[in-house]
Amino acid sequence: MGWFRTQSLNRSITTMTLQRSVSDKSSSKSGRRNNMFTEKRILFLYVDTPLHAGSGRGLGAVDLPLQRERVTGYPMVQSTGLKGRLRDAYRTHHKLQDDDEAVTRLFGKAGESGESYAGSIAPGDARLLLFPVRSLAGVFAWTTSIHALSNFRRSAELGGHALGDFPDLHGLEVGKDDAWVCKPGVDGKPTTDLKAGSSVVLEEFSFTPQPNDLVNKIGAWLAKYALPENYSYWLDALPRKLCILHEDAFRDFCKYATEVQTHIRLDPNTKTVSGGALWTEESLPMDTLLYAPVMASGARYKEDDKPGTEVAAEMLGQITGLDLRHLQLGGDETTGQGWVSARWWAGMKEDKKEGAS
Repeated sequence: MGWFRTQSLNRSITTMTLQRSVSDKSSSKSGRRNNMFTEKRILFLYVDTPLHAGSGRGLGAVDLPLQRERVTGYPMVQSTGLKGRLRDAYRTHHKLQDDDEAVTRLFGKAGESGESYAGSIAPGDARLLLFPVRSLAGVFAWTTSIHALSNFRRSAELGGHALGDFPDLHGLEVGKDDAWVCKPGVDGKPTTDLKAGSSVVLEEFSFTPQPNDLVNKIGAWLAKYALPENYSYWLDALPRKLCILHEDAFRDFCKYATEVQTHIRLDPNTKTVSGGALWTEESLPMDTLLYAPVMASGARYKEDDKPGTEVAAEMLGQITGLDLRHLQLGGDETTGQGWVSARWWAGMKEDKKEGAS
């Protein structure tokens, strides 16, 4: 019985392979594309006003908590929210309706069975790279960890982006009570803004500063490619305010050092607080740095006169070509929340052409 079952399985696999081969040839003749993301960019998002990308009602101390990664607990902005904002920006820029073909080709169409299809543009989740924390010296520190930096490297390399002189941190570990800060300059003067005496004090926690030239390199790289180009003060300050912490310390700051705002609703007649109308809302603080991979495919179009890679490049170019220096993400748009500065990065080979948008 086992021999017959094996032969039957082999015949089934062979039949499926032949059917797939015929289907691929048919698709090639009709101009359909390989369903691969051939164009990729990294979108850096620098938070200018507190950003609330909510996850709904919470069961903890905060009524409206942030979206977070399940495993690490790091705050994030889910890709659906980012894709919706890019769609809105494209539609508004070109004065189009949401169901116009130019919009649905890029971002997809929802409809009845057989009428809906996916779009060409596929943004990923906006993940955390730098998180600002109050500092006794230097006002605040941009904190990060080996894990967060390695996640960024992995996302960039999956997209085929060469990171150039961005350091490889594989095998390195920060001590639990240590804080890696930038090394003194060639003149011997301290270059970090974060040392208060012999310690780095973040919130109410004290760390031992450990000067490391990797911090200088990472800070210089992020200032050059990730932060908005016109933020000259922050570009200069980033290496001096950058601080790499142990994974546990960074995770705890990401969980407990976010901005929590208390909201009320007033009765329009009495100008007093309405009953039960008191709630708290968690937001990412100003000066947080996020990054999101944005990919494009030419697979959903019939462009018989163009190769699939050219179609994908054209589709992604329609997004990177927009004036996206500022976007609004998350809730509370009417109260000025959620404004971010956006910057595109195309990799070291093309950074001169598309380093910023």
